[in-house]
Amino acid sequence: MKRLLLSLLVFFTISANAQDTGEDEWGAWLMYFGMNKISEKWSIHSEAQFRYYETVSNFNQLLLRTGANFHINKNAIATLGYAYIDTDPSFEGNENLINNISEHRIFQQFILTNKVGEFNFEHRYRLEQRFIEVENPNSPFFDKRTDHRARYRLQLTLPLTNTFFLNFYDEIFINLQDRAFDQNRLYAAAGVHITENSNIQLGYLKNHFNAINFDRLQIGFFYNPDLRKKK
Repeated sequence: MKRLLLSLLVFFTISANAQDTGEDEWGAWLMYFGMNKISEKWSIHSEAQFRYYETVSNFNQLLLRTGANFHINKNAIATLGYAYIDTDPSFEGNENLINNISEHRIFQQFILTNKVGEFNFEHRYRLEQRFIEVENPNSPFFDKRTDHRARYRLQLTLPLTNTFFLNFYDEIFINLQDRAFDQNRLYAAAGVHITENSNIQLGYLKNHFNAINFDRLQIGFFYNPDLRKKK
């Protein structure tokens, strides 16, 4: 039974029973990202994501992430951070299924940027140590597991005007134990600069797992204020 419960740790796997997985539904991710500059070399990462199986309903996941960014130079950033993730992996909300996975995550990240012509490239490398607790409906205790994962994201941004831009990325997730492939995310979006340090992106994400795919609409708000005291 424990092995069956732990197999549900992939975020959107439901159970071995013939339950509706929600694969045919268009879900939505509502997202906020911030890089808050506090000195010439340091900034604070802030992030919150609310993910739904359906466009505006049927809760799937809450993700909160923060970290300290060290700006090596204008094209390289190193980050050490923490994330908390609360997941309901059951699309149908069946009380007889696992309905809660909580995770505390430590991550290390390195970002490199460069420009080729009009195209802005970003390479993001991330390592994650994941401390996961799975609710056991047959016991007052939780099944616990520690996983390690590597991620690589290649992002391409194309400015159209001073206000509008296009954004694309592909990100692969690799498990460092058990089966190597975890998931792949392919993303495309149109963005609008609201101010010099903020923008909104409206996009589409194809989230591919070994045996299932999800289509997700994404609305992202990016805000990068300079919190240094002005002289």
